[in-house]
Amino acid sequence: MKKQLDKNMGMLDVLSLAIGAIIGWGAFVLPGDLFIRDTGVVNTFIGMSLGAMIMIIIEKNYGFLLSKDAVAGGEYAFTFKSFGRKHAIICGWFLSFAYICIVPLNATALALVAKTMFPGLLEKGLLYSIAGYNIYFAEAMTATVALVIFAWMNIKGVKMASKFQTIMTLALVGIILYMAGFFMTKPDFSMELMVGHFDTSLINVGNILRIVAIAPWAYIGFDCIPQVAEEFNFEAKKASHLAVASIIAGLVIYSILTVITSSVYTKEMLLTGNINWATGSAIEILFGKAGLYSLGLSLLMAIIAGINGFYMASSRLIFSMARAKAIPSWFEELDEKSNTPKNAIIFVMLMSLIAPWMGRKVLLWIVDMSSIGAAIGYLYTSLSAYVQAKKEGNKFIQGTGIFGGIAGVCFIMLLLVPGMPGAISLPSYIVLIIWSLLGVLLYGKFGEKYRSLDHSHLSYLILGR
Repeated sequence: MKKQLDKNMGMLDVLSLAIGAIIGWGAFVLPGDLFIRDTGVVNTFIGMSLGAMIMIIIEKNYGFLLSKDAVAGGEYAFTFKSFGRKHAIICGWFLSFAYICIVPLNATALALVAKTMFPGLLEKGLLYSIAGYNIYFAEAMTATVALVIFAWMNIKGVKMASKFQTIMTLALVGIILYMAGFFMTKPDFSMELMVGHFDTSLINVGNILRIVAIAPWAYIGFDCIPQVAEEFNFEAKKASHLAVASIIAGLVIYSILTVITSSVYTKEMLLTGNINWATGSAIEILFGKAGLYSLGLSLLMAIIAGINGFYMASSRLIFSMARAKAIPSWFEELDEKSNTPKNAIIFVMLMSLIAPWMGRKVLLWIVDMSSIGAAIGYLYTSLSAYVQAKKEGNKFIQGTGIFGGIAGVCFIMLLLVPGMPGAISLPSYIVLIIWSLLGVLLYGKFGEKYRSLDHSHLSYLILGR
């Protein structure tokens, strides 16, 4: 008997999952660490807007395929239907790592909140340094406890996890929108410094491409929706509207926090000053300690929503591959009471628990894989949509499929070709090679049943028919 997940997720739950996954720690940290200091605000806005438009076009491919096959696994299932089992496992393998990476990255970002809200609170019990980053026992334990708590919550049931996700996401968006309104109506608000960031002479194609290159990572989250499709309690075709809304919401939140930060700091100020968290510092200058604590609270909610969202997405993808016998059957075991993919969640937790003890520098090398994994997912989904649309004679989706396929290849080239604006670092290449070799070894050892199943049986396990 094929194992099935319960249909417990409503439209608001799914929208909150996607928005919470998109708006992680990056929206709060990148304005100062990358956008203003390195690429420039005007280039960032152009790059992020182009990235959002590309993602919306690619999403049309997701929506088209999801309306036909609303099953756990998303891109893995789509790829199997159009290209077969080998391509499906390649897509699923890299995408699963992309999702898993983001879980501990958000968990370790809890230290950023503590450093700003309560300086020195968690910088206790220095253990060692890796790549120049100090690892403290208190910081590592905070992330560890958070990872365990959210794993437990996800095992207890999707209702509990998704309702909590909804509360966190609504509060997060509400606080940031309130800050934006208060910022624009501030009596002593001056646009002089901010306007300087939008000088057209600062436009640089290389920097724009650098931002476009991280779009798969910046907007990763809307593609979490297909992973939980089997748990929808509404028509799957409505999910496309939710995905587009989540991408637009992500662009708006990134833009608001960048604009606020750019109203206080210039590139030169960030390069020469000793500023740990530019956005937090800017909010404190503009709104005082109350504003800083409010921003810290919204960052905390973004981190929690990111941890929770990617626990849900990664575990469903792993469960789907295990149900198809592509990976050991242990991963498809469901909790007896809540019917959630218990072992897949535990696996994601165990993988994530390593990261807090390695430091964020090492973790950021690994996270480059998130962009690569997401780009591979976009590429396969777009090409799958083209294949299916061609069979039906759907010219529009054939067009979006070709566009998404080209975009996916471009994303991968921007990340992997040395010298390109968004090229990953040498340590990230090493991680990529290790993960690829590990996949080959595991497929060789555990994939015999997956390789030997006849196509109709495998189709039933993956697609439900």
